[in-house]
Amino acid sequence: MNKILVIDDEAVLCTLCADELTNDGYEVITTGDCAGLMELIGQQGPDVIVLDIRMGEYDGLDLLQDIRNTYHNMPVILHTAYSAFKSDLRAVAADYYVVKSADLTDLRDTIKTAIEV
Repeated sequence: MNKILVIDDEAVLCTLCADELTNDGYEVITTGDCAGLMELIGQQGPDVIVLDIRMGEYDGLDLLQDIRNTYHNMPVILHTAYSAFKSDLRAVAADYYVVKSADLTDLRDTIKTAIEV
């Protein structure tokens, strides 16, 4: 069973992702607390990370750089409602980009692609 780590400060979105992705057969871990994130990744060993960009005091693009520095080949999907990330060169470190929506079809398809690659 593939493991997905969803990092988002919106509890409702974490719950939606957990419910739908669990129904798709994935083991899902969610967190909105980015303190200790690298330790969590090391302990859980996710197959794919779904990462929000704007999370209160945390910048998802900075977290992306931290992830890349340690876990070079781990697939990371930026999952955001903001298009401004496209002008930030730090975003190129992500493998995939998905715009947030209550319909998780695009995210689910992207996760499937990330796992199959």
